[in-house]
Amino acid sequence: MPDTNPPVPGKYIDPLVDFAFKKIFGNEPNKDLLIAFLNEVFRGRKLIVDLTYNKNEHPGEIKDEGSAIFDLLCTGDRGERFLIEVQRAKQGYFKERALFYTSRLISDQAPKGKRNAWGYNIAEVYLIALLEDFTLEDSPADAYVHDISLCNTATGKIFYDKLGYTYIELSKFVKEDKDLETDLDKWLYVLKNMSRMDKIPTYLRKPIFEKLFSIAEYTNLTKEERTMYDSSMKYKWDNQNVLDYAVKEGKLEEARKIAREMKNDGLPLAQIAKFTKLSIEEIEKL
Repeated sequence: MPDTNPPVPGKYIDPLVDFAFKKIFGNEPNKDLLIAFLNEVFRGRKLIVDLTYNKNEHPGEIKDEGSAIFDLLCTGDRGERFLIEVQRAKQGYFKERALFYTSRLISDQAPKGKRNAWGYNIAEVYLIALLEDFTLEDSPADAYVHDISLCNTATGKIFYDKLGYTYIELSKFVKEDKDLETDLDKWLYVLKNMSRMDKIPTYLRKPIFEKLFSIAEYTNLTKEERTMYDSSMKYKWDNQNVLDYAVKEGKLEEARKIAREMKNDGLPLAQIAKFTKLSIEEIEKL
């Protein structure tokens, strides 16, 4: 059965846990952290100078239409909308959900009752998704940052540059500290590994990272914040245990299936046990 022991907090909180991500990146005093991270994500294609935080829930336009709840939603200094999502596990219709969210941000820009006078002057909309424990289907094994936009499929030329999706597959980011080349590398390394560190490394001794590590110290949280973080960690821990258990049980059932077939073919029990890693006693019961 899954391990139910709660996780023991380290020196720094895990920035990919829901409470911690919003604590670090989701409030006005810390917006310089989010600006710095987003500027590295865009890698020179955009320069964000300032951000305004927006409500993270958008109700439907009609009574029975579901609302869209975002992790973080911000407006840039030139009116751009930035939607930042942390996706911890694979979810059905993930791409469709991203399209729904960004479409909502586009349609919400239309002034109510004045569509004819509006002229469809749409502000830019971008979704940045941090994928923690799963990867996109059919994505290259050696690529962990994916920039998606509308383009002409015949020429590859960008058709519309005011809508973009950036997916970052953190499970594919396996660089060690000695391999970090860019500031984006450093951000992704910190997001994945900060909760296991006991001090800020010398190669991260920049004001922006020093502020990040200071905010992320577990002992700097208030009592209420610690309770909220511990609850978020327990939720993540429980979900991971359930997933690990399901994977283990799935492998066990596959081994049993193979053992049954080998047993039906008359192979020796010792050989079946060696191949499937099942005990002879269990094989006899199949």
